Amino acid sequence: MSINYSEKIPNNVDLANDRKLQRALEHWQPRFLTWWQEQGPRDSSSDDVYLRTAVGVDAQGWASYGYVKMPDYRWGIFLADPIADRKIGFGDHYGEPAWQQVPGELRSQFRRIIVTQGDTEPASVEQQHLLGLTCPSLYDLRNLFQVNVEEGRHLWAMVYLLHGYFGRDGREEAEQLLARHSGDRDNPRILGTFNEPISDWLSFFMFTYFTDRDGKFQLKSLAESGFDPLARTCRFMLTEEAHHMFVGETGVGRVVRRTLEVMKELGTDDPAAIRAHGAVDLATIQRYLNFWFTSSLDLFGSEVSSNAASSFASGIKGRPDEDRYEDHVCADATLELETPDGTESVSLRNAMNEVMRDAYIKDCEIGLKRWNMQIKRAGYDIVLRLPSKHFCRSIGAWAGVPVDPEGKLLDQQDYDQRLADWLPSESDRAFVHSLMQRVVEPGKMAGWTAPPDRGINKHPVDYEYVRLH
Repeated sequence: MSINYSEKIPNNVDLANDRKLQRALEHWQPRFLTWWQEQGPRDSSSDDVYLRTAVGVDAQGWASYGYVKMPDYRWGIFLADPIADRKIGFGDHYGEPAWQQVPGELRSQFRRIIVTQGDTEPASVEQQHLLGLTCPSLYDLRNLFQVNVEEGRHLWAMVYLLHGYFGRDGREEAEQLLARHSGDRDNPRILGTFNEPISDWLSFFMFTYFTDRDGKFQLKSLAESGFDPLARTCRFMLTEEAHHMFVGETGVGRVVRRTLEVMKELGTDDPAAIRAHGAVDLATIQRYLNFWFTSSLDLFGSEVSSNAASSFASGIKGRPDEDRYEDHVCADATLELETPDGTESVSLRNAMNEVMRDAYIKDCEIGLKRWNMQIKRAGYDIVLRLPSKHFCRSIGAWAGVPVDPEGKLLDQQDYDQRLADWLPSESDRAFVHSLMQRVVEPGKMAGWTAPPDRGINKHPVDYEYVRLH
């Protein structure tokens, strides 16, 4: 389905024939652009960026490349093509026709879930507000900007649903999506991870690998929704989300590769020697990994959740890839859960957050295998690992429970003393921050990261991906 770029708001939802909705969104648009100028990438408005823009939602149309100034990027509303006679695939409404309007009794639940998802999109742009000032290369700067404009478009996608299907309440919620700000003491973003500062590129790569992967699983579960416009919105968003995780996986992989090059050059794996040579030692990479992985685990919510059960039962939110399960109703099924007090059998509907979290963890392992293969090929027996899903949790049954990264229960004093071995310390962050020197000569890379294996859209690595002004 093509996208009409002659419209003030590019879209494939026939906005021109809904004048009331079009006026409401055109009223919101200048506020969005003001937010972008204030909270989007710093000092970049006049740069020409080699960006990918969707001109259609099919395989041929979603990736059109060219130079664009980011304030001129055509944000808009793009839904995946409808599936004819689509049926609800799970819960109490299993097999019924998908809804084209929000059922009245589910209105507040749908609104809450759309607002929460929508809130994460501008939050990550705000977290990455200053990163362009310390980019390790033009290639990385372009990837940052691509992630940023797509998060902006994902915000548009959620705002369209709020304006189009939730009346005055939806319009007010859309205003609030621009009023909250990441890390703001008085009006922060809804979810904790999206208030964490991202002041260095190692954090950015970890965020795009782990936290955007949470986003992938949330979008996959909403793509199963009985509310068809939400499902279609999220199906198209998933197309763009894959690039964000690619940036994370290859970014961390390049940091690891550069560290291994330095280790070989120096003939040592001593962290102090590696740092003195301007690279990030593997132990520090592991601590950053621990921090962002555990923070992202909390985004799935509590292990036992009546909200999760209600969302599944009502047809609001399914499991990612619902088709691969045999039982789509889960009325009587149970799941064995580990708790600090022992194993507990709970209703599967109540444990849907944990089902999703476990699928996420399995997905996270893929990148680690690739990073560890690099380390092994270089001749080292060091292994990067995901910590236990019970380690350093802030939400759910394991919140505040003193568990080490191996999953072993410790006494509180021992845990407190050893926490600095497992999570980035202030000195770790200060060291990584000291490496963040801007490199903007085409083809050049900062000394703490290796170049990518290939460039973007068949261009070489030394292509001028951002023309700075």
